[in-house]
Amino acid sequence: MERTAWAASTPPHEPLPAASPEPLPGPEVAVLLDGVPRQRGPAAEVLPPASRPAAVPVRLLPTPTGTPVTFGYTAILALTSLFASHVGSGPMHAIYQDSSTDVAHLLRTPVFVLLASALWIAGGLLSPYALAFVLALTALERRIGGARAILVFLTGHVLATLGTEVPVGLAVLVGHLPETSLHRLDYGISFGVAASLGALCGLLVPWLRWPLLALVAATLLSDLIDFEDPMTNWGHLLALAVGTALWPTVRRWQREGTSTGAVPV
Repeated sequence: MERTAWAASTPPHEPLPAASPEPLPGPEVAVLLDGVPRQRGPAAEVLPPASRPAAVPVRLLPTPTGTPVTFGYTAILALTSLFASHVGSGPMHAIYQDSSTDVAHLLRTPVFVLLASALWIAGGLLSPYALAFVLALTALERRIGGARAILVFLTGHVLATLGTEVPVGLAVLVGHLPETSLHRLDYGISFGVAASLGALCGLLVPWLRWPLLALVAATLLSDLIDFEDPMTNWGHLLALAVGTALWPTVRRWQREGTSTGAVPV
């Protein structure tokens, strides 16, 4: 038989050649072989548990470690809103008046009132601007950093305030408005929020950028058409324009953050 003839022709003490051992799979291959068939193509990067991104709802809200600037500012606004809700209307009106960015205060103590007016939320914690502030500033800080996010907020707050109050002062000067207009009550975070939303739109993907920008602009235009507070409504639109004008700047800041290892979320 063939098997017998082959065995007889084989030297009795000559060992068969041993198969060369296969190299052990590396860590990236071992991951693919762990309980599943071998996959073709490059192995996907497996992040350790500590570096995996958090759930989306968590990333939308400020945290002490992830967005400390927004978290701290939000805490201050919450405290001032609670304080305002427990103080009588008379004392609060006096405090609002002292913090107002009207023409009279801007001429006397511009820096103080520009900062103090941004410590109050017109309408309190239930105002739509309170929620918009938290979401917009959190998203900005995660993309460009806390200091730059606050800079965007303050740029819109200051420029929109000056853009609405300076014309009032000039109109009073030439006699088109009464002198009482120099003491028009003006405080709150809405100008900064509008600028932050405008700047944030420039960092979003197009399918999200343009609908959000259109929604914000339509809401502000609707408020202007209602004509309840035209000077403030014009200030909101001006602040939104300031935010959109900052698109090249915030995009550059985001690229710089990405190049240094910060991943926008």
